[in-house]
Amino acid sequence: MIMFKDKIAVITGAGGTLCSEIARELAKEGAKVVLVGRTEEKLTKVYDEITKNGGTAFVYACDVTDKEAVAKLALTVKDKFGLCDYLINGAGGNNVKAMPTITKFDPREMTGDLGEGERGLYDIDMDAFKSVLDINTMGTVIPTMEFAKQMIEKGKGSVINFASMNTYCPLTRCFAYAMSKAAVSNLTQSFAAYFAPANIRINAIAPGFMVNERSKNYLGTVEEGLTARGQAVIGHTPMGRFGEAKDLTGCVKWLLDEKASSFVTGVTIPVDGGFLTLGGV
Repeated sequence: MIMFKDKIAVITGAGGTLCSEIARELAKEGAKVVLVGRTEEKLTKVYDEITKNGGTAFVYACDVTDKEAVAKLALTVKDKFGLCDYLINGAGGNNVKAMPTITKFDPREMTGDLGEGERGLYDIDMDAFKSVLDINTMGTVIPTMEFAKQMIEKGKGSVINFASMNTYCPLTRCFAYAMSKAAVSNLTQSFAAYFAPANIRINAIAPGFMVNERSKNYLGTVEEGLTARGQAVIGHTPMGRFGEAKDLTGCVKWLLDEKASSFVTGVTIPVDGGFLTLGGV
């Protein structure tokens, strides 16, 4: 049985490790997937993989924090495929310039006497800080509001946002990222309540510590060696491993399926190998 035959699924951040896997899986289940992201080269690679296996996909390079650009995207989707059934807000990220290198306040940062390569909270790039807030929050709000118009016209729809482990408790040094991901969970609830009369369900998933190119820099890998943070994460995860992109697809499909989860809205579901089950002591 094909779950999503001819459904229109718009996926932002579709060039990344996690959402590209979701796109491939939905295409395999018969959905027509619209691959949205900033880097057309990455999107094209996913497109080629999907179409080579008989799926239907469309590439659209777009900055999801740009309201006018997203409005044009929505119009293009409607003209090419029809009204959107599903929106997955996978675009997001962090910026190392928005992060201090130290985990706690050091009086030396007030006098500019930190060591070479060290950066305190007062030394971070505030433009980078704002950019993290923008991509993670407005990059979720703007597409949701735009594609909800099509779902209202269609009489139903489902939106999945991307929260994080940082939603529940911030990791050290991740100030902008953590607060923006907490906001995603909050707006998931408020938007779910607002759009419920339009029969639009809005939920979120909170991936645990997943294997991707970015995570290798701060977690390391089991094969090549873990960083101190990577060791702490594995030690705190009852299932004893990092997650993989394929670990998300089952939850995503369940949340999208109107028969399986028709009474589910406004929730954020951790997909984390049990990371949140322990208090850390």
